[in-house]
Amino acid sequence: MGDANRELSTSDLAERPETNAFEEAATEEETGRGDDAAASADEERERGPLLPENEGEDFTKRWRDIQTGFVDEPRESVAKADALVAELMQRLAAGFSEERHRLEAQWDSGDDVSTEDLRVALTRYRSFFDRLLSA
Repeated sequence: MGDANRELSTSDLAERPETNAFEEAATEEETGRGDDAAASADEERERGPLLPENEGEDFTKRWRDIQTGFVDEPRESVAKADALVAELMQRLAAGFSEERHRLEAQWDSGDDVSTEDLRVALTRYRSFFDRLLSA
């Protein structure tokens, strides 16, 4: 973050994850569909979970464990809740960072990024943004 005028990006918030949930979801729903099916898949992705199911379940289980421990150790539970929320935010930022990295890699290699790829990326950002503000 050496340049004071540079805008904050998701890459600034997260390290690169081992897997990219956004690319996995896109790969599973890619080619072979008509325009209507592709639009329906985009809508489903926009409303769908932000993490793969197994990761979401893990975060939910850990949250329940924290809540259960509150009665016996309220301060520790609050500290654990803070750490878990920070970890979740980092994981979400990492997913968006990877998506941006994938698009930038295409640009850097001289490949054209399709308007459709950019539209899907922007749709994911919009969905996440709306969810954050509606919570």
